[in-house]
Amino acid sequence: MWTLLTENSILGSTKRYPDSQLHHPRIMPSNIFIDHVALFFSTQCSFTLNVSGFPVADMTQVTLPQRRVMLSDLITEEITGCFQQEQIKELKLYKIANELLQTERAYVTRLHLLDQVFCAKLTEEAGKGTFPVEVVKGIFSNVGSIYTFHSQFLLPDLETRMSQWASTPRIGDILAQLAPFLRMYAEYVKNFDSAMDLLKQWTERSVQFNAIIQDIQSQEACGNLTLQHHMLEPVQRVPRYEMLLKDYLKKLPEDDPDCSQAEKSLNIISMAATHSNMAIRKMENLKKLMEIYEMLGGEEDIVNPSNELIKEGQILKLAARNTSSMERYLFLFNNMLLYCVPKFSLVGQRFTVRTRVGVEGMKVLETSNEDYPHTFQVSGKERTLELQASSEQDKEDWIKVSVSQLCWGLRGESSIKTLTYLCSCVFQKEELGKRAPRWIRDNEVTMCMKCKEPFNPLTRRRHHCRACGYVVCYKCSDYKASLRYDGNKLNKVCKDCYFILTGRADAEEPVSGKKRGILEVLAQVSGNSFLCGFLQYSTDRTKPCQRVWCVIPQHDALVLYLYGAPQDVKAQCTIPLLGYQVEDVQRSVDHPPTSFRLCQSKSVHCFTADTEEVKLRWLKVIRKAVIGEIPECQTPVDDNLANGCHEGVPDGS
Repeated sequence: MWTLLTENSILGSTKRYPDSQLHHPRIMPSNIFIDHVALFFSTQCSFTLNVSGFPVADMTQVTLPQRRVMLSDLITEEITGCFQQEQIKELKLYKIANELLQTERAYVTRLHLLDQVFCAKLTEEAGKGTFPVEVVKGIFSNVGSIYTFHSQFLLPDLETRMSQWASTPRIGDILAQLAPFLRMYAEYVKNFDSAMDLLKQWTERSVQFNAIIQDIQSQEACGNLTLQHHMLEPVQRVPRYEMLLKDYLKKLPEDDPDCSQAEKSLNIISMAATHSNMAIRKMENLKKLMEIYEMLGGEEDIVNPSNELIKEGQILKLAARNTSSMERYLFLFNNMLLYCVPKFSLVGQRFTVRTRVGVEGMKVLETSNEDYPHTFQVSGKERTLELQASSEQDKEDWIKVSVSQLCWGLRGESSIKTLTYLCSCVFQKEELGKRAPRWIRDNEVTMCMKCKEPFNPLTRRRHHCRACGYVVCYKCSDYKASLRYDGNKLNKVCKDCYFILTGRADAEEPVSGKKRGILEVLAQVSGNSFLCGFLQYSTDRTKPCQRVWCVIPQHDALVLYLYGAPQDVKAQCTIPLLGYQVEDVQRSVDHPPTSFRLCQSKSVHCFTADTEEVKLRWLKVIRKAVIGEIPECQTPVDDNLANGCHEGVPDGS
């Protein structure tokens, strides 16, 4: 025993404390006490104090009894604050420990339901030979051992400790002693996936098995929850221990003797929780797969632990023949893409799977289209889709998650930004028929891409080759060949693809001996042209302008080629630019401000661009070409149609 100076000692008394209480957290800290004493017994004071309701600026005006009263009030306030803070901390620790106890009681009740009700009744029925006993063991694994551990060891110890909380306010020692036994959860968690499969399999296979489960699930003790839900609780319990123990450690003082025991038990529990969290994610994924399975009308077999949903969402699909858009829905998994069509339903969302595209060998490419922004293309062996997202961010998300799952992905600044209207129908011979092509749209060509004859709505209509995607006439598509991407079914193909796929030779028109005409030059694009895009063209003021696709190719930099459409394989005419005069037409009644002319003797060619910027781009290139200089490459004028390269396609030329 020794004497401790307190507020009473200043008032003329002394109080004695045992050594064990000298450092008790509820005793006022010595530095605060010394500060108060030094303040109130100092002869100088530079601040105003309130004594009996009157401000006092100088401590010398305060008598010693008044100082004693003032100091006594301040010290009492400090001690009261310390007591309140400690009481709050102790209350929080008690609440955490009590929550652990209450949830443990509820958990043991669930374990009793699993082991003593579900497992016991199914085992009893299995003993009659209705279904194998091994099935029951495979489903419930070691849930009996888990139930015994919690009901006979952990729960009784927690109840005893909480009844003695006033004298022993700690739980870390109990958890440190029993936490190693939580390793038995590893067996249950590892068996969880196969248990779910067995449960689903025998619920469908055995009427008696299903009847027992349905009967128990209808009881009040089940709380209208399924057996699968109750079986998930042991998987979720260990992460719950980890969460409560982390919260307990945050509220526990660092110098508390229970701190080391709590940290030790947390390390053991965290290892077990890692396995449980993985099983929880798998269970949530299976639950989501079941929801999608119901959305698809149970027609697609997607409920498999190996399948993982990556992304889903509504999207627009651009039609292959024209540029109309249709509402569609995508489900992207780790191994496939489901392209679905919404169907009418009074109960929730329902879809019909139109195409299943395998991830292996899939290609995802960003595209650009003025009429339809936020577009990208998915090309698989089974089908090629051009899709439109709801926003630029949505498009970026689809491309990002898709490329991360694909065996092959393309997304580079140099290749993506210029490959805008991607011609994915470009195939090497060994790829022909193995991958679905991107169809050239009807409005991208004005003539057959094989025989170069112009289309008309009566006698020469448009047809698509299912192998290369070209738009051809009926004569050039009067062939059929089996395509591997379509399950080796016979499909309409063009003449060139037919001979390549069947391995036959064309005796009538040898491929190697065919010569091109002077206008039979493919409509070049940004990748191999100085400039390309749509312009309004006319040679006579009295005649209406015609919208043409204009190209200045890199291999022939002094010639301007005019095509009916971006994918045409034959130009309507050419203009040798060398020696022409370029006139920037000013605004007039006959000419809009975006017009310019090419003049040479009596030959006059009038052009009109869509914007002033496009006009200046063309003038910059043409002005160099007419004097024999090689122009600089310009960005595509029409980004949505800046592609038409057909090199490497199965063309006779």
